[in-house]
Amino acid sequence: MADGYLETHQQEYEARKAAWLRKKAHLPSQQKRHIEKPDDEAL
Repeated sequence: MADGYLETHQQEYEARKAAWLRKKAHLPSQQKRHIEKPDDEAL
């Protein structure tokens, strides 16, 4: 009984993980914004 239970949950976990990875692959990557400052910035 325990083996079937664990196998079922392992398969469900792997399916959720695969779906999450597929979704993650299609998201745009977060790029850091580079803000250019003037050379002589007056404060």
